[in-house]
Amino acid sequence: MSERVSVKVLLLFGDQAEIVADIPPEERAEPERYPAEEIAEAVGMPVKDLVGKRLTAVVGADASLSGWRLA
Repeated sequence: MSERVSVKVLLLFGDQAEIVADIPPEERAEPERYPAEEIAEAVGMPVKDLVGKRLTAVVGADASLSGWRLA
């Protein structure tokens, strides 16, 4: 069974988006990087507009995120 979690795009680093859990900064783990273009296409916006956006994603069996949606 998959779980949908709330995340936030912290910043863009080259062609990657740094993703963190949408929780207080002191409770967050280190950011994870995902292809920014893949996320932008999934949510229907330009890559440059991703920074600061709150999204939801599905956690896969290997703990990777996919199924991006605007929160």
